[in-house]
Order: sequence, then structure tokens, then C-alpha cells
Amino acid sequence: NVHRRTLIQNRDFIAFEQRGTQYAVPNLDCGEIGEAVKLAFRYNLPKDSMVLVGVKRCREKLVAAGIDLSAYNTTENAADIEDLRRVLKIDSINLFGISYSGGLMMTVLKHYPSHIRSLILDSPLPEFVGIDEEEIVNFNESLNTIFERCARDSMDKALYSGLKQRFRDYFTSIEEKVFSIPYLERGTRDSLKIKYSKNELLGFLENTIGDFSTIKDIPFIVNEMIAGRNSVYITAFLDGVFSGGGASGMRLSVYCSDKMAFAKDGLIEQQYRVYPFMRGAGYYLNDVNRGMCKCWNVSPIADEDKEPFYSNVPALLGGGELDPACRPIYNDMIHHYLPNSQRLHFLNQSHCPLIRRDGNVFIGDFLERPYAKIVTDGKYVKAY
Repeated sequence: NVHRRTLIQNRDFIAFEQRGTQYAVPNLDCGEIGEAVKLAFRYNLPKDSMVLVGVKRCREKLVAAGIDLSAYNTTENAADIEDLRRVLKIDSINLFGISYSGGLMMTVLKHYPSHIRSLILDSPLPEFVGIDEEEIVNFNESLNTIFERCARDSMDKALYSGLKQRFRDYFTSIEEKVFSIPYLERGTRDSLKIKYSKNELLGFLENTIGDFSTIKDIPFIVNEMIAGRNSVYITAFLDGVFSGGGASGMRLSVYCSDKMAFAKDGLIEQQYRVYPFMRGAGYYLNDVNRGMCKCWNVSPIADEDKEPFYSNVPALLGGGELDPACRPIYNDMIHHYLPNSQRLHFLNQSHCPLIRRDGNVFIGDFLERPYAKIVTDGKYVKAY
């Protein structure tokens, strides 16, 4: 079928559901965290404290069920993939990883290289990157590019003049400010008076940058926020909070054992000195933080599993120019260790652009000839 994605046109495709996720047994669902966050918003309770209440309740539930929370990490996930390969008696595999699972597939290559033909990594987060020490910078690099494009291309210079500095000035000025909004939770009759701060505004912007269809709206949204017209954005943010199911215990285990266990608090703090307008009481760009990990209390992975490694296996690395999380520089770092890798830089796109239709032809070409040079017209996607 010519309409099939190139991933499955000429080969078998196996989707791997890693341990602890939705369809795995057991599923490390942590609905308790989501419910605690909803309570915090409904009754204007301290969100940090309520999140920890949810984390504690979920941990107690899973441990009481006999689950070893330290058994859920990238090293174990990589071993599961190798076990699956052996059970299925597969002699040659191409590994495809997106975001976190990009680092996971690199871990498979590191520990079990014998049967790996190639890697395709879309906005990968390598294990050797300390994401907590970089996430504020990453977010602002993405945002600054949007501001610069707006300044260059906008037809309304008066409206969008100096937007980058005005954004910084405004969010610095509201660091301690608390706003309120009437909000009607779906399925209820009485509206709530919910308090919010710069934290929720920044959270909405983060979500917007991650959505390919709404990136173009960011300059307008920032202008509206500066003007104090926040209600439509906060309402949308709260809709997400009240419709969400909460965090995943698998994510907590992986993140706390793989990432936070190795994070350097000094470097994390330095980001806020460079970008002071990002500082806010109880504000975290990521959904897992130091306090949650202390409560979750899992063992870190081995030090050597955080170290980079070299390999000649060919790899295709995709990255979005506007990615606020896994910046294209990570692909450059990976290329240093995987010299047979090729990089695709998707202009004006965000997180995980390769798996989308724009990357389909490149994936197909690479799978057929993983050592052949990928060629683009350079207009929207640059190969290097």
C-alpha cells in the first residue's frame, strides 16, 4: 500500500510498551497526583504540598501491591527490549525512539549492540544530558527564536516591537503577584474562584510551543498576557488540569532514578540567575521535581549508564528548531559519539518533527540505505 508510512512499507514494525505504562501489567498509574492537583486548584491550596500528598499516596498504593519502584528505569527498559528481541528471534533490528525513548534506544545500543542495524531518533534526550540543568535555558532559546522571527517578519511593528524585552519585564514584575479567575469545572453548576500566578501563564506558553499548530500564535498570546487579558488562556490551562488523569508512576521512577538523581542543584539555580523572569514560587517547568523524587525514593541507575559512548552504527537524528525541551544541540552532541549519524533540522517546528508526515520520506530513504547521504531542498528541512 503506497499510502502506508515508510516505517511499515517494507518491514515489520513492533511497538514496545515499556514496563509500568498504560497497557503494561502492572500499570503504575498515579491518578492520586492528578486528584491532588485538582484539589489544590479547587480550594486554592498550596500546589507543591498537594502534589507531594498525591505522590505519597500513589507510592503507598504501589508498594502495598508489592511493586519495586526502583525496577523501573532506562537500564531495565533496555534489557526488556533485548529480551523481546531474543524471544522473537530477531537477528537485525532498527530502533526508533522519540524524546525520552531516544535515550532509551541509545542505551539499548550501548548494552546490546550486536543485532542493531540502525537508529532513528526523533528529538532524542540522551542519558548523558542533565535536562534539569538545561530546561529553563532550552525553553527560552525556543521562545527567543520565535520573538526574533516575529520582530523580523511581522507587518505590525508597533504591536510587536520589543516583545522579547517586554515579555521579560512583565514576567519579572509579576513574580509575587496572584490573580484570580471564575472557573466552571465541567459537570458542575457552581463556578470556582481559582487563584493563579505567573506559573500557570508560563505553563500555558510551554504547552503552546509544544503544539505545532499554535506556535504561530505565541507573539499574540504574549502581548495579550502583558495587557492582562489572561482569562482565555488560564481557562484553557485549567481545562487541561481538570480533564487530566495525573502523572505516571513509571515516569516518576524513570525520571527520579535516571535524571534527578544526577542533577546538580547549583547548575539548576544558575539558570534562574540568567533568566530571573522565570523564577516563581513553586514553579517548575518540568512535571517532576526534587521534592517529588525525595518522596518517591528510588535507587539511581549506575553511574556508567549516564556516560556517553561511541558507536559506528548509522543513525538518523531529527530535531525541531523551536523545540522547548530537547534542543537540536542534543543531536549535535549525539553525532559526536555516533559519527555515522545524520541530522535533520526542521525549521519552525517543535518537539518530535521527524515522526510527522514531513519526515516520512527521510525515514524511508534512511531505512533502505542507512549509510547514504540524506538530501533535502533546504527550504524547510536542513540535512547536515
